[in-house]
Amino acid sequence: MAKSRAQLMVERLQDLQASSPDIEASAIVSVDGLTIASALPQDVEEDRVSAMSAAMLSLGERIASELGRGALDQVYIKGTTGYVMLMSVGEEAVLTALARQNAKLGLIFLDMRRATEDLEKLI
Repeated sequence: MAKSRAQLMVERLQDLQASSPDIEASAIVSVDGLTIASALPQDVEEDRVSAMSAAMLSLGERIASELGRGALDQVYIKGTTGYVMLMSVGEEAVLTALARQNAKLGLIFLDMRRATEDLEKLI
């Protein structure tokens, strides 16, 4: 039986988290704030992650444009206990990842870039 696009996206998110143990959770969110696919722990509210990811993407795009920095590539937020990282998946979605405090960001961004290339084909 063929897998749905949503199942393939969830599997890709799970692969991302398996290849980058510092990533604790991930989701693909539409630009209007709806969850497309997620691999979030049960204690994380999917709707909240989706809405905030879309808002951050929108704000990041506006800032990059208004300040002449070109097209938005990525946004990341560093908190005291870890990171929230966003990367565009085509024109219609964003990949959000929650990473641990001591995460190796370069490796995570590389893994996220590879994941976005795969996910673009599915969206």
